[in-house]
Amino acid sequence: MENYTLLKVRLYDDPCLREEAKPVKDVGASERLLIQSMIYTMHQMQGIGLAAPQVGISQRIFVIDLGHGPFVFVNPVILKKEGGLAMDEGCLSMPNINVNVVRATKILVKYTDESNQKHERTFENLMARVIQHENDHLNGRLIIDYA
Repeated sequence: MENYTLLKVRLYDDPCLREEAKPVKDVGASERLLIQSMIYTMHQMQGIGLAAPQVGISQRIFVIDLGHGPFVFVNPVILKKEGGLAMDEGCLSMPNINVNVVRATKILVKYTDESNQKHERTFENLMARVIQHENDHLNGRLIIDYA
């Protein structure tokens, strides 16, 4: 992933983290470049998820990589939630802060990928948790709101 930009991750007091992100009309070249730079930044910072508002971009996009290659979510909507489990969560926008958060253990998500393909898929356990965490960023919500 050379030639991708290391993006500046905004910290918790940045107002862009509290705004609701705008829907993406179409995933074009500029969105794909943003997505690749977000993946690069997430890997460089040793994170497992990164949302566009965290890099100062008001778009409903986030990326996740739990070690099996990156997933890209554009305009995600969580359609269904099941179960609940409390776990400590950290956040790249809130270094050295962990908050115990209860999240659904199984979710059904509708989203578009980086190739403009629409998906409806069930995710469980850690992947479900990270999707919910990143989706919170798209709605201006942070883990400290759960404290």
